[in-house]
Amino acid sequence: MYNFALAFAICAAAFIIGEVVSTLTKAWIPSVFVTAVVMLVGYWTVLPTTLVSDSMLIPFGSTIGIYLLITHMGTVISLKQLKEQWKTIVVCLVGLAGMCGLSLLVAPLIMDRELVIAGLPPLTGGIVAATLMRDAAMAAGLEKAAVFAITMYCIQGFAGYPITAVCLQAEGKRLLKEYRGGETFMTDSDKAAVKAAEAATSASAAKKKLIPPIPQKFDSAVVVLIKLAIVGWLATQLGSIVFPHIGKISGAIWALVLGILFTTIGFLDANSLNKANSYGIIMFALMMYVFDGLKDCTPDMLLDIIFPMVALIVVGVIGMAIMSFIVAKILRMSFPMAFANGLTALYGFPCDAIITESTCTALAQTPEEKEYLMSKMFPSMIVGGFVTVTITSVFIAGAFATMF
Repeated sequence: MYNFALAFAICAAAFIIGEVVSTLTKAWIPSVFVTAVVMLVGYWTVLPTTLVSDSMLIPFGSTIGIYLLITHMGTVISLKQLKEQWKTIVVCLVGLAGMCGLSLLVAPLIMDRELVIAGLPPLTGGIVAATLMRDAAMAAGLEKAAVFAITMYCIQGFAGYPITAVCLQAEGKRLLKEYRGGETFMTDSDKAAVKAAEAATSASAAKKKLIPPIPQKFDSAVVVLIKLAIVGWLATQLGSIVFPHIGKISGAIWALVLGILFTTIGFLDANSLNKANSYGIIMFALMMYVFDGLKDCTPDMLLDIIFPMVALIVVGVIGMAIMSFIVAKILRMSFPMAFANGLTALYGFPCDAIITESTCTALAQTPEEKEYLMSKMFPSMIVGGFVTVTITSVFIAGAFATMF
């Protein structure tokens, strides 16, 4: 009775359970954590360790799936919005530098260096960083480090959500005090910033570009995927080139850079995978590929990596907090807002949008107050998620993958 179709259905059921729990808890319990727990307990009890392999998701998720996804990530980035939120970019980059710097300096004193290298990129980003580090650790024969990368990806949100909530609450109360006291008000540019941030989370508006768009009647889902695949192929070719004094640059990095470039000139569609109605299946395949690594995790191994996980998160967040405080002073920004921007690395989109809007709704007493809070916090939080998870974590993972 058991075959590839049933294996696929079981994987999907684990994925759905995670999404349901995350929705019911308003993302306070990450879906990836719940799915990982379901898979892990399943492996220890009734599920075959070959489940994901049997579902036939691995060949797709581990190859073309990840390149389509990374290239797609470049199609959702608005260069105009990044330029307008340059302070947020600086804060996020400096915060991530603080996280990596202090972790590399302190964490090896209390845990294995291989775990630090494997865990930091997932801590600074999302599924792509976790996938790259899992593959690099497995290629180096470091099974424990590979599991560590996956588990770090699954639990990082538990640190990010509550600390972000505290920061946004503090920032929101400060803003409301000024707004209610008549010290400040919402301008037309504030309203435009909110609209731009909301647009960045969906398909971007059509703009005149170097390459004209394909007529709607011919621009099918497969055409969108072909264009993504071509850019992904170019990334794989560039990733095989050895540059003088630099060496090889990860194909994943090239995929992101080319995704941004080819979207800017008009070859790629904005928000490509969603336009092709393919984002869900590709994310599902990639997540199952990552969770396949949990089949090697025994109860003893899990107990063995709990302390290093907590230690790396604590050290990393402290490093980010220190650098966020310093750069906030230099740029004359609010520290809670600067810290919250950097913390988007621990969960990314859509959680950054959910937690920001929830905070604004809870604090505001009128629709006008909510609109004002959204105008001050929402744009920078969305850009923060793009900078940390979508962009920087790919570069960090590409660099760290060579350090084993």
